[in-house]
Amino acid sequence: MADPLLVLAFLLAALLSLGTSWVLVSRLERVGFRLGLTEALLGVLAALAADAPEITASVTALAGGHARIGAGVVIGSNVFNLAALLGLGAVIAGEIALHRRVIVLEGIVALWIAGTCVAVVVGAIPAAAGLVIVLVMLVPYLGILGVKHDRLSRLGLPDAWARWLRGAILEEEQELEVAIHPRRGRTPDAVIAAGAVLVVVGASIVMEQAASRLGTRHGVPDIVVGGLVLAAVTSLPNAVAAVYLARRGRGAATLSTAMNSNALNVAVGLLLPATIVGLGAPSTSATLVVVWYLGLTVLALGCAYAGSGLLRGEGILIIGAYLAFAGLILTSVYASTVGMVLGTTLPVVLGAGAARWMMWRRGHAPSAHASLRRAPTTDARRSRGSS
Repeated sequence: MADPLLVLAFLLAALLSLGTSWVLVSRLERVGFRLGLTEALLGVLAALAADAPEITASVTALAGGHARIGAGVVIGSNVFNLAALLGLGAVIAGEIALHRRVIVLEGIVALWIAGTCVAVVVGAIPAAAGLVIVLVMLVPYLGILGVKHDRLSRLGLPDAWARWLRGAILEEEQELEVAIHPRRGRTPDAVIAAGAVLVVVGASIVMEQAASRLGTRHGVPDIVVGGLVLAAVTSLPNAVAAVYLARRGRGAATLSTAMNSNALNVAVGLLLPATIVGLGAPSTSATLVVVWYLGLTVLALGCAYAGSGLLRGEGILIIGAYLAFAGLILTSVYASTVGMVLGTTLPVVLGAGAARWMMWRRGHAPSAHASLRRAPTTDARRSRGSS
């Protein structure tokens, strides 16, 4: 197939995949609401649906023997998510206000999964072991989100833990309830969702295949095709949704979208297929991408916790870190010596600057954001436990 046709196929498939993913999200939310899922679990379901393009592209690449493209799509998407969802969201909204309990709850899961992803990609542990380690954290997390709030104390947790979890989930759900308000699903919604899945999967396969062929034909490295091009394109639905939430002052919903999307990407889009078909030998470029994924996760969560949210300046810092990441990827594959020098020095400089900024923010953070001064409501409609 000629280059113009491949480019056209890529663009049309991208538009079809991204457009249909919105239909998939809305219909799955309705089906989930009919099944009685909590608002927090509906948020996870929406993140999974929005992740369909990158997960499909990654699985297709891994199954086709393009391990670097597959890994690059998932990990590069996670780096892009942090920049577009949290960084750009903070820049556009001016501020993303967050409850610290929500940051801790989401952060523990995010760092656990990011750390495991690093261990797998650098070859320290096999993909199967990494998948088990991720599920050890992810399954209980999803279970806690799906449990009725008044039943948390029945899980055998200490009372203090159960109260803390209940408060964190309530703080997250009070925003998700506004952001996610589906009507009760019906049979046509399930049918449309199933059809949307097929469309998204098919379009994402075409998109990955077209990008892979163009990259091979013109000598573009796999990590650039997967980690930058496909990663950014397939992550656009999540980015648009998060900017929309940030502009409406829904900080917890924005953070939840970013962290849940990244967690599901690693578990479903990388470790599960890699356990079946393999991930290939570790590479310098893949290591660079996954280390930046972990580092940017730490940076975003650290800034958020230090100031109970993200200001526009911190959003610019996160976006700047992503641009530095993209520059390093391009430099490392086209001028390896310079790329490796920059890859080792630039993160240190950014990390030192970020640490100094977080220390300043910690000492100057307001006692409470104006948008968070109201206590989380615990009525029957929001707790869902008394119903």
